[in-house]
Amino acid sequence: MPPVVGYVASHEQFAAAELIEHAIAAEKAGFDALWVSDHFHPWQDNQGHCAHAWITLAAMGQRTERLLLGTGITCPIYRYNPAEVAHAFASLGVLYPDRVFLGVGTGEALNEVPAGGGWGPYRERAERLAEAITLIRRLWTEDWVSLEGRYYRLEGAKLYDKPARPVPIYVAGAGPKSARLAGQYGDGWITDAPTLTGRKDVVLAFEEGARAAGKDPTAMPRLVEPFVIVGGREEALEVARLWQFHAVPNEVLDMSDPRRIQRYAEEHSTPEQEMAQWMISTDPKAHLDTIRRLVDAGATHVFVHSAQRDQRRFIDFYGREVLPALRRL
Repeated sequence: MPPVVGYVASHEQFAAAELIEHAIAAEKAGFDALWVSDHFHPWQDNQGHCAHAWITLAAMGQRTERLLLGTGITCPIYRYNPAEVAHAFASLGVLYPDRVFLGVGTGEALNEVPAGGGWGPYRERAERLAEAITLIRRLWTEDWVSLEGRYYRLEGAKLYDKPARPVPIYVAGAGPKSARLAGQYGDGWITDAPTLTGRKDVVLAFEEGARAAGKDPTAMPRLVEPFVIVGGREEALEVARLWQFHAVPNEVLDMSDPRRIQRYAEEHSTPEQEMAQWMISTDPKAHLDTIRRLVDAGATHVFVHSAQRDQRRFIDFYGREVLPALRRL
């Protein structure tokens, strides 16, 4: 089967109204899916945007007809009570049957701390995530639910409007512990391109977690996000400054202020370092080869993230030059 090719609608890059227009254009261009980033703050202050992901998703569903829609990713453990996440995505699943997925992960301090949700060490966050996923699934599949968990409590909770089939839950992870959790608790795995292609230990951890839960890892979706630019070095350099935190991800994970993250990224990395991780080209074959390499590494869904300001150039280029060639192959 050909891979699902998705478009990344980044709330850090654009206002919600622009993202909705990009979603419409992406569907017309032939993209199969779309995910939105789910943040309270952008990663860096100079990114400049951060609308509410669930509101944008609901509007995108109204303006499109077939795109698979989801989050990359939602943290359902601090500022979002998992029951509210279950409620929201059940409603989206009713509105757009078989078109919605929920991407979840252990989160970042810049989203949880400023909103008053709190923050904890990785072990606690992983335990919270496992419990949250279990709670969400129970609300989607059972009638009246009560739960006295380690972190969350439900007392006679019922979702009156549920989709006919539960929304798939895909769990993000770029290290062995999170990947194993994804295999064990998720319906699929979300990761980044370097991890999928270069970290065999992480891939094996995902597969081990799935098998431990009685699942076949080869039958589970694997979602991956490559960064690309349809253009040249100057166009990439123009926007690479907005994503410099990628070069120091572990150092900024516990920082809660996007201004501080930006300063730290600028002091400890360069735009050129960030660009080195991107595929920058106007050659359709280079973009096609990027997707094919990820598919060869096991990706079932490739969510392409273009950091460039001119999103229509990217969308139209893929619709005209890349997606048709991929289908022919």
